[in-house]
Amino acid sequence: MLAVARKGLAFLLACSALTPAWAQENAKEGVDDIVVTALRRDANLQDTPAAVTAFTSQAIENAGIDRAADFVNLTANVNLVETQNAGNAFVIIRGITQARNSEPSVAVVIDGVQQVNPAAFNQELFDIDQIEVLKGPQGGLYGRNAIGGAIIINTKQPSDQFEGKVKLGVDNGFGWQARAGISGPLSENVKFRISGSYVDTNGYLRNSFLREKADPYKDAAIRGNLLIDAGGGLAVDLRASYARLEAQALYFNIVSDVNDTSLPIRVNNAGQNDRDLMNIAAKISYDTDNFSVTSITSYDTVKEVLTGDAFNFLPIQESLFFQLLGFDLNQSQYLNVKAFSQELRFQSPSSSKLFWMFGGYLIDTNRFISTGNMVDTGNGVFPVYRTPSTNPLNPQATFLSDKQDNFAWALFANMGYDILEPLRIDASLRYDHDKRRNTTLTPTAFLPNVPGAPQGATGDVRRETFSDWQPKVTLTYKPADDVTLYGGYSRGFRSGGFNQTGVGAVAAANGIVGVGDVFREETADTFEVGFKTRFADRKITFNGAVYSTVSKNSYFFVFLAANSTQNLGNIPKTRLKGFELELNARPMPAVELNAAVGYTWSDIKQFPDPTVIGNEAPLISRYTYNLGAQFTPDLGGDLEGLFRVDYRRTGKTWWEPYNTTVRKPVDLVDVRAGIKTDAWSITGYATNLFDKKYNAEFSPGGFVFKARPRVYGLEATYTF
Repeated sequence: MLAVARKGLAFLLACSALTPAWAQENAKEGVDDIVVTALRRDANLQDTPAAVTAFTSQAIENAGIDRAADFVNLTANVNLVETQNAGNAFVIIRGITQARNSEPSVAVVIDGVQQVNPAAFNQELFDIDQIEVLKGPQGGLYGRNAIGGAIIINTKQPSDQFEGKVKLGVDNGFGWQARAGISGPLSENVKFRISGSYVDTNGYLRNSFLREKADPYKDAAIRGNLLIDAGGGLAVDLRASYARLEAQALYFNIVSDVNDTSLPIRVNNAGQNDRDLMNIAAKISYDTDNFSVTSITSYDTVKEVLTGDAFNFLPIQESLFFQLLGFDLNQSQYLNVKAFSQELRFQSPSSSKLFWMFGGYLIDTNRFISTGNMVDTGNGVFPVYRTPSTNPLNPQATFLSDKQDNFAWALFANMGYDILEPLRIDASLRYDHDKRRNTTLTPTAFLPNVPGAPQGATGDVRRETFSDWQPKVTLTYKPADDVTLYGGYSRGFRSGGFNQTGVGAVAAANGIVGVGDVFREETADTFEVGFKTRFADRKITFNGAVYSTVSKNSYFFVFLAANSTQNLGNIPKTRLKGFELELNARPMPAVELNAAVGYTWSDIKQFPDPTVIGNEAPLISRYTYNLGAQFTPDLGGDLEGLFRVDYRRTGKTWWEPYNTTVRKPVDLVDVRAGIKTDAWSITGYATNLFDKKYNAEFSPGGFVFKARPRVYGLEATYTF
């Protein structure tokens, strides 16, 4: 590991003229100060004792960040796997992974409200003020699902003066996009903001059988915000958002080697992927000179249905099932989640020598899911919701449905104290208690019947409770104003859950180990040390961190073809270790460059099948390299240019515990160029400039999902 760390350092020093375009505003001197809230208090990024990558509003605009993948690809040791359908986007931070139907690996907090369902993560980003990616377990600060880290997204706040912005674009889809926001005062103490986004594209990947695009995409979203200053330190922040997505899904290929991209998409059913997201939230805060109280109430709904071809994703006459049984299959899945959450937090002023915060959190979630196969008669595939299909054009072959109710609560406390002027200690502790109940709604006739295993029945109820403590301790030492040293220990916790009824017996009958009707909770214990420095009149920043994590009961994904179910198994113990180095500089006022490297090693220590021990953990990429450059010359008058290039290399990637295939490194280049004034801008762009062909994911059974090819276009903005 030390030898590789030296290579990483050499890589950064070779790029010492570079600086991060994302960490800059419009300052014409050194690397800018950025205020982050990652540790639940305002602090300068370089003084924050944690590995944080921050994207300011100007950086978001310059980098063209419109989707989650856009900022993830600019962050060392963080990956995003997009597969199957829009709701399946897995964040991997330092080897802490996510899988289908699992709890997320990272806490996603938007304007102080935590997302409750991972199917809602992959949304269009618009009217965003700042994004912060916080690495490493943050259970003591963000609790639920912060086992890998936290992503903090803050939208732009209502303004004191009337203002607005419109952004229009076209791409080679052929697609077009429109994003707009408007804000201002309604009265002396009431301000509003309304913003929206609409994206419509025919797609970028071709279905050669249907002779049309396989990935059309239409998304409409709107968000409203009302900020009320009631006086006396009392403020009310009301928010509501709605998003509707229409796309397609399940256009897989089946291969033995994840690097095989030769097969065209040839599903005979285009299918559909419709998703509706809704959130209503109220944040009420009361501030005094000595403390503040914050209440956050949120109600969320996620509804998603997807249909498409089933294994092995070929036209009927060529499909495996048709060759063996004389008929082909297609499939449908329906998800409906409703959640109510409440957080109450008491906090001291951020500037206090002794900083403290304590509070509680609760969430009540109701989740319904159904999955099933239908006989493909050549008349199309039709969505199936809560009950088996009775459609003679698409008769039901297999069907499973479950209702899951879970009530979780947590208590937490945080403390920070400046022991001496250069020395500070921060400590947090959180206790999470998650009670889950799963009710089998599958009609008895469709329940798996495996010889030697108990037969399930409609109405069966399973109950499990998952709980754990999440401590975090960090010691910070500042020997100089531009040097921050830190180290500490943290634990993350992610609740377990239920696979659909009867899959444990089906897995056992097919010789698959580690998969049962229940998957266990995961914990991650991490030790980390890091440094942050600035020098050369603050024109250069150089940051780094080293970490070691023991993960217990991490997830892996298994598709059971016998009953067409997507399931989670547990890996009892995995060791993760790695490091990150980031070098940022502004050698000249208009030049910003960056270099970053992140490595992750994984080692499976325990598994029911001893042949797996010593293998790499699923979805692990060995490393990420980032290089970026941005040039913003003054073109005269109030006109400014923008020339930007970002390079990302993702190292070897493993996909499942047996390591049967490994994806070779992937190199991607994005470019942007344009001109702008204070009022308008015109920008051309290309992502995946060299049209790199690669598979975004590999799943056991040989399922591969093609990554997005080159996309290029033109966009214009007008600000008033």
